[in-house]
Amino acid sequence: MSLGLQAKALTTTLLLGLLLSACQPPGQNADGSATFLPAERELIFSLTPLGEPPPNPSNRYADKADAARLGQQLFYDARLSGKGNLSCASCHNPALGWSDGRPKAVGISTGTRNSPTLWNVSHQRWLFWDGRADSLWAQSIQPLESPLEMGATRTGLYQTFQREADLKQAYQKVFGPMPVSRSAINQSTDWKSLPEADKVAVNRFVSHLGKAFEAFERKLVSGESDFDRFARGLRDNDPKLQKAMSVDAQLGLRLFIGRAQCVLCHSGPNFSDGEFHNLGLPAIPGVAADEGRHAGIQAVLADPLNSLGRFSDADPDDTWADKLRYLSQHNSNRGEFRTPTLREVEHSGPYMHDGRFSNLEQVIAFYNTPEVHTPALGRREDTLQPLRLSAEEIKQLSAFLKSLSSGPPAVALTKPPA
Repeated sequence: MSLGLQAKALTTTLLLGLLLSACQPPGQNADGSATFLPAERELIFSLTPLGEPPPNPSNRYADKADAARLGQQLFYDARLSGKGNLSCASCHNPALGWSDGRPKAVGISTGTRNSPTLWNVSHQRWLFWDGRADSLWAQSIQPLESPLEMGATRTGLYQTFQREADLKQAYQKVFGPMPVSRSAINQSTDWKSLPEADKVAVNRFVSHLGKAFEAFERKLVSGESDFDRFARGLRDNDPKLQKAMSVDAQLGLRLFIGRAQCVLCHSGPNFSDGEFHNLGLPAIPGVAADEGRHAGIQAVLADPLNSLGRFSDADPDDTWADKLRYLSQHNSNRGEFRTPTLREVEHSGPYMHDGRFSNLEQVIAFYNTPEVHTPALGRREDTLQPLRLSAEEIKQLSAFLKSLSSGPPAVALTKPPA
């Protein structure tokens, strides 16, 4: 080939390359999938794998099989409710993402907030939307006593276990003899009139119930999702695993860790920073503004079942309880709510603390233009800036969020133990 023909061929090749690159956006492969930069890969790897639940030194029974078995039995037992017609599974249905599919929880009456999913609940730093419990065992008692949820009382629960032989036997198999509270056995005795020693005995009893609930709920951990498989393929340079996520989901992942800045709050393998934020959600007509974290701080500090109380199994000097030890209430906490996990998020709607959004696209649309809303309470965080995502990008981000699902829970966890 002459030099002229070689030069022409080279020019043609370069032009063809330029044309191809013009059709192929930067950071994308020929099929449209994403090519992630080293810094993007590091962010992706920080989100996976989920791993085992962190230890909870305030519950010595947290990882004991017999306590988990008892907790599972109690989770599905309606006898723990005031009228004997509701169980924990009534609002945390395994077939509905361990939630109930309703905007707001419905027990004895309709509550004020959405039932949060129990997927990966043991990975959470604080419990409830407002963080009014600092451990899963302390949290689990509050729905039992809520007049809007299960309507039981502590003395009523104590009496139920004294009366029902199978419950008493199951309890004693794990925790030994029930604490003695002679006054609490009297069905006409009001909690406020109990002698202090009897109150301590009943609180010890209910703290044991909570610790059994926690042992069971620590088993509600997501399996490997399409995202996890994709990230593993990215780490191991395995093209087959990298196809676990669709092209749209990959582009949504790039938005999630990049321009959309979702990863600022939905960080780590549980896709949550575990903290509280004011999103600037507008008021709903006819609904009182929710104080959120501001009221939650006061409640957790006053809870006798918190990790610094006498019913905690943690060493008083354990740094695990520092999150509570140095907690204080500020006006800036008004209107803040806990960052939920995004794992299994496709199946845990409706969304937000009050269930106002029925699908993920509505959630993303809110974040797309937060500045058009006036916060119902407090001040929207400055980190929430308009995203200006196109309709196509909203679709891609939604596709990524759906890739965080791992499938239904193990059948053995979805019913009482044999």
